Amino acid sequence: MWPTRNHKMMNTFRLLRVVHSLNPAGGGVAEAIRQFGSAASAQGCDLTVVTLDEPTAPWLVGLPFEFVALGPRRNGYGYTPKLAPWLRDNTASFDAAIIDGLWQYHGWAAYRALKGEIPYYVMPHGMLDPWFKRHYPLKHLKKWLYWPWAEYRILRDAKGVIFTAEEELQKARQSFWLYRIQDEIIAPLGIQKPSYDSTKGKALFQQAVPTLGQSPYLVFLGRLHEKKGVDLLIRAYRRFIALVGEPPFQLVFVGPARDAAYQAQLEAAASDCPSIHFAGILYGDAKWAALAEAEALILPSHQENFGLVVAEALAVGTPVLLSKQVDIWREVIKAKAGHAENDTEEGALALLEQHLALITHERKETRIQAVRCFKKNFEADASARRLISMLKSR
Repeated sequence: MWPTRNHKMMNTFRLLRVVHSLNPAGGGVAEAIRQFGSAASAQGCDLTVVTLDEPTAPWLVGLPFEFVALGPRRNGYGYTPKLAPWLRDNTASFDAAIIDGLWQYHGWAAYRALKGEIPYYVMPHGMLDPWFKRHYPLKHLKKWLYWPWAEYRILRDAKGVIFTAEEELQKARQSFWLYRIQDEIIAPLGIQKPSYDSTKGKALFQQAVPTLGQSPYLVFLGRLHEKKGVDLLIRAYRRFIALVGEPPFQLVFVGPARDAAYQAQLEAAASDCPSIHFAGILYGDAKWAALAEAEALILPSHQENFGLVVAEALAVGTPVLLSKQVDIWREVIKAKAGHAENDTEEGALALLEQHLALITHERKETRIQAVRCFKKNFEADASARRLISMLKSR
């Protein structure tokens, strides 16, 4: 039995989050939870995260919240015999729960344990985006076989489904015609404003990309994957250079490739364009310097639920150039913190041309607006406060 505490008397709100994994290599879900957890206690929230990772997993060290690791998982679906008994024994210790993500065992087990016991919510993290239906039709058919008796019920019986932006909410309605939700909630994610060593970070970044020198640059930061529009960005940038002649800014890719073959494919596509650089994976000070020193972050994704890297760029005053498939593009445009176009080669080319057209004082103003956009929409404390307040009020 999980240790019980008289949290009502302590005026704390006990929240349980259940997730497949907290491994940051798996994408933004883990980082979203970590950022929320770093701000939750200051908002009167006592957070516990149940994960199906092994207890000895290195990424669990130093987490800023209480966690329970019930792995190992037996397969890709994430089955573990430890989860259901733990939930049955401990659910009553919490005021509410959030199931993070879809399509895996943790959601079904949590649904069966939580239903009728405490209010539970589901956070899909973009996993209902219709892009997957269009680009992976066979996988979508497989999901349809699973949908009516599992995910549909989990969503239908939840007290609410939490989306990170209006755009995600609207897209989620398009994936399955059998779709019913009690309450649609919008709660943007947030991050802590970074604290990093600028001098050390610049030096590390220059070591990673020695061919860049002191040239101005745009940065792409994330997984190098077709979904992110990496290939169309390379093509658009090559067309841009052909149009303007001498490159006014370089293009730097930061992040791991989907696999070695795709990395080789991208490098071949850029082989005769010396103003395109591949930095590999950067962490800590080097990563933040790469973002902070860039003229802009460019992210022409075909599908991007929230894009924590967008919030990270805004936090250090770097404008963002986005496709309209990044679900927070409207907030960016409203704040005048960047530009947004379609997720096509023509759209990426337009982003490059729009950035080039900005004169000096406009670029300075856009950097100021980037910070304002971050503080208003994506700062971790404010984000956690909004979400916790919403959960308490329902």
